[in-house]
Formats: sequence, structure tokens, C-alpha cells
Amino acid sequence: MLQGIVKRERARRGYASGPLGQVHFYDLGSGRPLILLHQAPMCARQFDTVTPLLSAAGVRSIAVDLPGFGSSDGPSDPSTIADYAAAIPCVLDGLGLDQADVLGHHTGALVATELALRFPERVGKLILNGPAPLTPEEQAVFRADAARREKASAMIEPDGSHLSKAFQHRAAFVAGSVPLQRVQQYVLWMASVSTPLWYGHNAAFSYDHAGAMARIAHPTLVLTNTGDILYEHAVRTRSLRPDFAFVALEGGGVDVVDQLPQDWTAAVVDFLKRPKSTSGVTGPKAQAASIP
Repeated sequence: MLQGIVKRERARRGYASGPLGQVHFYDLGSGRPLILLHQAPMCARQFDTVTPLLSAAGVRSIAVDLPGFGSSDGPSDPSTIADYAAAIPCVLDGLGLDQADVLGHHTGALVATELALRFPERVGKLILNGPAPLTPEEQAVFRADAARREKASAMIEPDGSHLSKAFQHRAAFVAGSVPLQRVQQYVLWMASVSTPLWYGHNAAFSYDHAGAMARIAHPTLVLTNTGDILYEHAVRTRSLRPDFAFVALEGGGVDVVDQLPQDWTAAVVDFLKRPKSTSGVTGPKAQAASIP
């Protein structure tokens, strides 16, 4: 018998029937349930590194593939953030859960916000990991740039060079902070979306996150990191909703769950275990402030 081998807990996998088709998810651990919503154009597996850490801390992580990503069915037309949010209660129903805490990263943070507004009784605490309170002008620029890049990257070259370019771009993006095997996974996830790659960011950059966050009444944490491309927008969120809890990790980038997994997990678990009276948003809803 081999000695010294630690058996790693394997996530349970399942499907729920949603308004846009089958919704796929990974379910790991026991205890307090936490829905994890990924950024575009990734999938639920972006949380692979942190779900075992969450499980060890007594948090049951339920990482969901948003419609059109990972192994979930996708829409035939461009989606909205509301479309993505409508898929999540179906997962809760399928698991027999009345309520769960919810964490969303980048696009997932917008979906988490809309979920809390549309289905407030299904959400306990809310964690916005990379909020995006964009001005209308910023929305237009971000949406056009993302559509241009993602439509171009979806063009299949006869020699397969489009995959090489995508790999080089992602490898440069993380600058050695993530193993190359993980970078390869990022590229494969992007290449395997079941809907056009640009749908996710098109939905994200069409959503009024500032206006939506003004209406949140749940205990909420804004989680960011100083190397994130949306770091300044997280700081902007702090001025919009000073009643939200706020944590800024040092360093990292858009792949913070792989770059700073221990620090990220500690921040998440600390917030989830706080009494609600110290978790933010305990009084009347805050009013929206003007965007600086």
C-alpha cells in the first residue's frame, strides 16, 4: 500500500433544468452553501483551486457554469445579466436549498447582484469580487472593445494559430504567476463555449451595476485585489456604498483565485462567518451616490 498519499475530495457534479436549458454545477464540501459565479468567458472550473480550501473551512461550494459556458446549455440569442441570474434558483431548487450565500467574480458579480435583487429570499450574504459600476461612456467603450477582440479570437485559422495566439495572450496576462498548464485550461475553456464568445461580456457591459448596487439590501462584501483590472471600480463602489464591507488583497490579477488562493479564501470565509450585524447593510438601503 502506498504511504503518504492524501485522497483529494472529488466534487459532485449535477444538472438542473433552467429557463435556457440544462445548468451544470460542481458541488463540494458540506456546511454553509456558497454559490460561486465565474467571470466571462471562463467557467465554474475557475474556482478549482479554492473550492477544496473552502471545504476545509466548512463552506460547501456550489460552482455554477453560467448558460453558454462550461457544460451548461446556452441561449440562441445574446443573453442579459437577468437571463444568467434566472438560472441560479433552478440549481438551488435541484439541491433542495431554500437559500445560499452568493459570490460572483467580475461578470459573475453582476449576475450575483441581479440574483439578489430578483430573488432576495434565495440569497443570504453577497460577495462582489470585482464589481463594475461603469459610466455609460465606459460601458460603450468596454462593450465595443470586448466584442471586437472576442469576435476576432473566435475566427478559426486553418493552421490553428488562433489557439497559439490565445495562449500567448493569456500567458502574458498572468506574467508567470499561474502555471502554464492552468493557462492552457483557460484557453480551452474559452474555445469550448457553446455560444458566441462575446455574449458574456456584451451582457456585462450592458448592465447598470452602479444602479443595481444602490438597491442591494443584503449583507455585502466588496472583494478586490490591487492588481485587478477592475480595482479602481471596486474603490468607486466603496464610495457608492460605504456601508458594504470592503477587502482589497495585495497583488494578483483577473485570475486572483489561482494567484492568491489562500488570501482569497481567508477573506471569503471571514466575511461569511461574521455575524450579520457586522457584515454590512444592516440598516435602510443606501442611496446611490454620483459616480466620480
